Amino acid sequence: MSIKRLGRISEEIKRIVSNAIMTELKDPRISPMTSVTEVEVTRDLRYAKIYISVLGDESSREETLKGLESGKGFIRKEIGENLNLRYTPEPLFYLDKSIEHGFKISKLLNEVKDSNSNKGSSEDD
Repeated sequence: MSIKRLGRISEEIKRIVSNAIMTELKDPRISPMTSVTEVEVTRDLRYAKIYISVLGDESSREETLKGLESGKGFIRKEIGENLNLRYTPEPLFYLDKSIEHGFKISKLLNEVKDSNSNKGSSEDD
């Protein structure tokens, strides 16, 4: 299967799942600050790895994953209704910590920058 087609299918699944999480899933365990960051579809279109990012503490992340796991059937149905594929991919949810990792790196870089600027100003005195 073409890489371009897999990419288009992945983006469409991302749009469908994002919409379902924001507007249609009513599980109170799912945090309102949940976003789909990436979707990877296997070459045989049997599985869709859905990476989500949740803003909040660790317990809200775990609860959101549990809520999404319980709504997996509904999400698969939504994918099947909106995409015309022979097989509807099974959604597999993973927590994406790349945004948090980016914040952490940015914070460390700012601390290094501040400490270097403080050293430079103390040497001038």
